[in-house]
Amino acid sequence: MSKANSTNDLQFGKSSLDETDARILTALDADSRLSMRELAKVVGMSAPSVSDRVRRLEAAGIIRGFTLDVDTRAIGYQVRAMVRIRPLPGKFHLVEKLIQDRPEFIECDKITGDDPFLARLVVRSIEEMDDVLEALSEHAVTSTAVIKGTSVKKRLPPL
Repeated sequence: MSKANSTNDLQFGKSSLDETDARILTALDADSRLSMRELAKVVGMSAPSVSDRVRRLEAAGIIRGFTLDVDTRAIGYQVRAMVRIRPLPGKFHLVEKLIQDRPEFIECDKITGDDPFLARLVVRSIEEMDDVLEALSEHAVTSTAVIKGTSVKKRLPPL
């Protein structure tokens, strides 16, 4: 029997992630503004080869975009919170739309369990948080936990 992939490759649908791809992802995770030339130096390849690799990772849906990491506190949003949201019966889609329409909710996942939504909220004050949550209160029950700090920043999974 032959091996389809080496033990250092990970399968993602029709594409595989090898050690070079992992180095590219790790470097871009640290600084997504790297030019292809700078990225090539980091991973020890030519710029055209790295560019081809990045295009392949994008085409495979492994790289979905290059993002900006903004410190919300630096722009005035001093309160950050996680909000578990349980829509009242028959209000699921309405609540989902209300969450999507409020820019203070900067992220929201559908989850299992009693509360189908787990949202990240940023506001300038506790009073503003009360206003945002009050807008949901007619259609959902919420449970809020103010974020004191971050122990693990968003990062790549093990590659």
